[in-house]
Amino acid sequence: MKSLMNGKGIPMKIFVDSANLEEIEESFKRGFPSGVTTNPSILAREEKCDFKEHIRKIIDVIRKYGPDRPLSVEVFTVDPKEMVAQAESFVEEFSDYSELYIKVPIGWDELWVIHQLRQKGIKINCTCCMSYNQAVMAALAGSNFVSLFVGRIRDSGYDAFEIVKQTKDTFREGAVPSEIIVGSIRHIMDVNQAFQAGADIVTVPPKFFPQLVKNLKTDEVVHQFVTDFANWLR
Repeated sequence: MKSLMNGKGIPMKIFVDSANLEEIEESFKRGFPSGVTTNPSILAREEKCDFKEHIRKIIDVIRKYGPDRPLSVEVFTVDPKEMVAQAESFVEEFSDYSELYIKVPIGWDELWVIHQLRQKGIKINCTCCMSYNQAVMAALAGSNFVSLFVGRIRDSGYDAFEIVKQTKDTFREGAVPSEIIVGSIRHIMDVNQAFQAGADIVTVPPKFFPQLVKNLKTDEVVHQFVTDFANWLR
């Protein structure tokens, strides 16, 4: 997986937060993504089709650009036993894909789901975490990824990136193997602040990727260089 280290020695990775095949491919052809996250709402934006068939198409796009990379697929039920059954069916359907993660929302009964699935060797992304304590509980239950939704945390009036920082500090000190994903990105500063707060991964809607490399002063300087050289050649 592609990753860099931030100033604290923490690997940094970007995931594509989308189920749109074109958006995913446009991102992967540029070489920077380390994975993909989906959820039921994201999938519902796509043209109606067989759910598993669409996931297979996402896998095909990822593999077109390299090895298997984390792909998170969320259960779409609130019943714990059905969550386990759905997760097992996803894993069976995509048994050839080594980096499938099942997204399970945080909750009391959901901790049981996470524990049951981890005992079966199924990789988990615990999603919809809005607090430090939720993230810690998810990690202790065995979740591989813990997803903190910074945009929604901020909507509730809390300091979202302080929660990310506190969670990372605790995970590091306690040698917790869970990785922190920051999601619910609202603007490009969220990406910057997430990494600065210690996030291992930021999952980003594709509309923000061009903005992350856009700068008017860069455009100005490039135009100046090309113009100056063209004038010199005359």
